[in-house]
Amino acid sequence: MAFENLSEKLQKALRKLTGKGKISENDINQASREIRLALLEADVNFKVVKKFIKTIKAEALGKEVQESLNPGQQIIKIVNDELTKMMGSDTASIIEAKHIPTIIMMVGLQGTGKTTTVGKLANYLIKNKKARPLLIAGDIYRPAAIDQLKTIGASLDVPVYSENNTDVVAIVENGLMQADRNHNDYVIIDTAGRLEIDDQLMDELKNIVDVAHPENIILVADAMTGQVAATVAEGFNSKLKLTGLILTKLDGDTRGGAALSIREVTGLPILFTGQGEKLTELDTFHPDRMASRILGMGDMLSLIEKAQQDFDAKEAEKVAQKMRENTFDFNDFVDQMDQMQKMGPLDQIIKMIPGMANNPALKNFKVPDKQIAHTKAIVYSMTPAEREDPDLLNPSRRRRIAGGCGLSVVEVNRMIKQFKQAKDMMQKVTSGNFKGLSNLPGMDTPMAKMAMKSMSKNFKKNKQKRLKKIKRFHS
Repeated sequence: MAFENLSEKLQKALRKLTGKGKISENDINQASREIRLALLEADVNFKVVKKFIKTIKAEALGKEVQESLNPGQQIIKIVNDELTKMMGSDTASIIEAKHIPTIIMMVGLQGTGKTTTVGKLANYLIKNKKARPLLIAGDIYRPAAIDQLKTIGASLDVPVYSENNTDVVAIVENGLMQADRNHNDYVIIDTAGRLEIDDQLMDELKNIVDVAHPENIILVADAMTGQVAATVAEGFNSKLKLTGLILTKLDGDTRGGAALSIREVTGLPILFTGQGEKLTELDTFHPDRMASRILGMGDMLSLIEKAQQDFDAKEAEKVAQKMRENTFDFNDFVDQMDQMQKMGPLDQIIKMIPGMANNPALKNFKVPDKQIAHTKAIVYSMTPAEREDPDLLNPSRRRRIAGGCGLSVVEVNRMIKQFKQAKDMMQKVTSGNFKGLSNLPGMDTPMAKMAMKSMSKNFKKNKQKRLKKIKRFHS
């Protein structure tokens, strides 16, 4: 999980301050030392850490405590705010051209995942902007790079321009002419990986810039390289004037040094983060949400956005209504499992919930595909009446279901118990009863309590809007 080690250590340092009626200067100094050590171990740039700690101490000692927060919570808020500033404060986006096409040029070292990221970005633009992109295969040095991009393009139904040519500048020029003829609104140029100190290959990129005049020159950086990514970004930026960054392999980066250093060192915004190999696994980078996740406060906004993007709105409202009426059954349960799988790995989704990110019980939590298949097999072994009315499942029926799906009665009982627990939790959330979730492991932390308080407030605030939507849906 991204930032796992850093998150654990920061929360441990801040946990000592929460619950105290009064915090002394010595308490703040001790917490600052632990935070400094946690950041340095996460491979955050030393100058960035020094500035961060200095600001934290000044804010903590010089600020009056807000009425709604105790002193410990106030320190958490200060750390959260400064982490957000460190990573850029505002969410950045692609620079749009005044007239189509918007040209995006991708650069970086070898092995950072540029070609895959080109495909991910194309998929993002199609889904979020209804775009008609063209991909230009400008990596003429790596064997099979052009074939890889063509395969990606075919899977997305996106055209790829390529030539059997060693002049990459000519390839790009001809590709742009095709984009003009076909009225593509975005052009993404894939380039070969190179070192920022290789003058000859950097000159090649400058020549591409002179021909393409891209609105966006984006560095694709490997998050697992830590603060080295910031040094690489500085090198590329000095020669190409980058407009932004995409951090790849964030799912493998347990430290977080790249994400926490690169904006402060270079001044360049992080536009997206990549996790995994799937073309859907590219996320807009929100500094405030990432700071909340690092501090164990969850990332409910991103979770809600994922749900809105991947869930069918009418089906979701239908399920919410069933939860309120207590008519949610096994058919709905299987449908929701299918919808959840579209959002990504369940272990990553759960860790977006406040209090769950560093819950020890979920540290190595994984939901194997086999377990999901077993759950579906159990449901499909039920009669239609049993699926609609779980209360019918007495011991003899459970034995019959176990025999029908080839699993043990113990596994059938476990699945039915999980169904009831999931149903109970969903009923609480859809009714706005967030206090009912406080008994879950990890929900007793100060960070989780702050996040749940905010969620409850927002739920009540938007209650009338939801009631109007439900009324429109049923009419």
